[in-house]
Amino acid sequence: MLLEFIVNGRGHKLEVDARARLLDVLRDKLGLTGTKEGCGEGECGACTVIINGLAINSCLVLAPQANGKEILTVESLEQDGELDRLQRAFIDNGAVQCGYCTPGMLMSCKALLMQNPNPTEEEIRRAIEGNLCRCTGYTKIVRAVKEVVEEK
Repeated sequence: MLLEFIVNGRGHKLEVDARARLLDVLRDKLGLTGTKEGCGEGECGACTVIINGLAINSCLVLAPQANGKEILTVESLEQDGELDRLQRAFIDNGAVQCGYCTPGMLMSCKALLMQNPNPTEEEIRRAIEGNLCRCTGYTKIVRAVKEVVEEK
């Protein structure tokens, strides 16, 4: 099937297997390997991307479901060699331990900030509850998001 969508601001037309997952199209067809596969069952959040403004597990989305949509991956955060404020805050607060969950965690947090630029700590914790992290204990991640909110 022909898949037409916008990824990180660029339009794409790709011939894909209708059974392909969005995760595989992003990684294998577009070379956007920042999106990680963890569980492949929508339980860990490592593959989180933003689709039309919402944080979504890309392992649960079939390629045809992305047709006509606007998708942001972790690669969209860095612009012209400059890290996004959220990425910088993750680094500054030690919220990137092993790093495997980091892309999905960043995208869940970015989606939250796109919808709510001034979230409470409870709202931050709710936004990342679908992302598993075995290294940070989440405190540093929450602190990083709060730092971004306070910078405004």
